Amino acid sequence: MSKTRIVRVRERIDSENEAVASALRAELTRDGTILVNIMSSPGSGKTSMILATIAALRDRCRIGVIEADLDGTVDADKVTAVGIPAVQIETGGFCHVDAFMTRAALAELGSTELDMILLENVGNLICTAQSQTGAQINVAILSVPEGDDKPLKYPVMFRAVDVVLLNKIDYLQIAEFDVDAVRKRIRVLNPAAAVIPLSCRTGEGLDAWIAWLENAIRS
Repeated sequence: MSKTRIVRVRERIDSENEAVASALRAELTRDGTILVNIMSSPGSGKTSMILATIAALRDRCRIGVIEADLDGTVDADKVTAVGIPAVQIETGGFCHVDAFMTRAALAELGSTELDMILLENVGNLICTAQSQTGAQINVAILSVPEGDDKPLKYPVMFRAVDVVLLNKIDYLQIAEFDVDAVRKRIRVLNPAAAVIPLSCRTGEGLDAWIAWLENAIRS
């Protein structure tokens, strides 16, 4: 009886992407450019966070944005409307951004002329955490309306990031969301990850996020 042969295409693709991501990180670091990969569920506030970050830092550094979506330019249009250069990755059927897509977007954006690039990844908590983009900093946004159980349901995401932003804390009075429980769950998965509660709508906590980001860039 002949033995079934297995072709591990996914392992090869992942390996190739990791090699490109590693090379991309080295190139960005050499050029003095920081790439920040922002991941979350749809509707958690990625674009609002990007706009708030731009408002806080645009006078201190040159910023560009990469927007990724299955289709459409709605989010990129919001960024260009405030005078910040942006490119849109239309991923089609892909549910995440990989290093190959990032490299193409950076070439279009002109990354060597920028100090920081904010990448808004596709909205989901699974695929985006499993594919490296070449970013030096990885961010997860968890919004209060989503519930405090997300670290239990999507541990890969919370293991993969440097910081978790708990957005929409202005909803805490009307939502069943335990901030302390979330902190403990994230700490078990990723003891090194910072957890920063904030609200893009009210501005509460945004200073802590900007301070963390600037410190991460310096280090």
